[in-house]
Amino acid sequence: MITLNRKWIRLMTVIGCTMWLASCKQAPDAQVKPSYAIMKVSPVDKELSTSYSATIRGRQDIDIYPQVSGTIEKLCVTEGQKVRRGQLLFIIDQVPYKAALKTATANVEAARATLATAELTYNSNKELHAQAVVSEFSLKTAENNYLTAKAQLAQAEAQEMNARNNLSYTEVKSPSDGVVGALPFRAGALVSPNIPQPLTTVSDNSDMYVYFSMTENQLLALTRQYGNMDDALKNMPEVELKLNDNSIYDKKGIIESISGVIDRQTGTVVARAVFPNESRLLHSGASGSILVPSTYKNCIVIPQGATVQMQDKTITYKVVDGKAVSTLITVAGVSDGREYVVLNGLKPGDEIVSEGAGLLREGTVVK
Repeated sequence: MITLNRKWIRLMTVIGCTMWLASCKQAPDAQVKPSYAIMKVSPVDKELSTSYSATIRGRQDIDIYPQVSGTIEKLCVTEGQKVRRGQLLFIIDQVPYKAALKTATANVEAARATLATAELTYNSNKELHAQAVVSEFSLKTAENNYLTAKAQLAQAEAQEMNARNNLSYTEVKSPSDGVVGALPFRAGALVSPNIPQPLTTVSDNSDMYVYFSMTENQLLALTRQYGNMDDALKNMPEVELKLNDNSIYDKKGIIESISGVIDRQTGTVVARAVFPNESRLLHSGASGSILVPSTYKNCIVIPQGATVQMQDKTITYKVVDGKAVSTLITVAGVSDGREYVVLNGLKPGDEIVSEGAGLLREGTVVK
């Protein structure tokens, strides 16, 4: 019985070793070959959006400074109030300016009386001189007195006008339609034309200017896409505004201007888009992002994962006879960070490796 068991154990050991050797022999052949995602390219219409950091400004932000010195007697508006052009904002103490106007008006009346007297004297001397009653000297003296009185009247009238203007400046009015900003000075505060900060700022927020910067390469791509800058401004689609909370503003805007000068330090140009703001949701000084769409008709679009960047060149791998063949392509300068629009190097029907292009080598079997 023991002999039989030993024979059985030796048989099982031989069978096990045989199976192990067979599995070791077949292991290299059983290795799983790496698989690659392959796609066939075909023409499509594609719209890509490029995001640019932006700053929001009112159509015009006007700093309001007093033109005369004095204490603020009354504030006629509140912060955030919507005002019309010519609406009263502040009243500065008018008492000294009313007194100055009365003095100037009195000086004008006195100058007119002096002029009238000098004119009578001059006319009388002319008649007497014609009758040889007074000398030439007396006539010239009377004439000079008349001309002096005339000049003094003009001077007095100018002083009266200046006093009247100063009095009018005590009523600070809005120079345009807009919204009142912060009011750092209150009633009783002493102000002058030389104060370091304005009385307030009136922002015309009916339309908002959104300023953003484009790199030189983006500007060149945009210009090439439309032929020239004038055509680009005329034919560019409407743009969207992403607000600071990542929501999209419900009104679209248009790009109104692009600077013709590239900043030497940053290598960018400043562009300006205009958005309507009837709801007054947008505020001057806010920030956001401009989304500029670029539409390409009947183009080839590939994932960015299907490309490799080598210095200033873009390479993708076409599938030829089951192997990867590197191909130089030209892509549009505008992208959404996920896909490229191919301008040259691929044609409809070509097969490419759509993922992991950076891991491929020339001639790698992919299919």
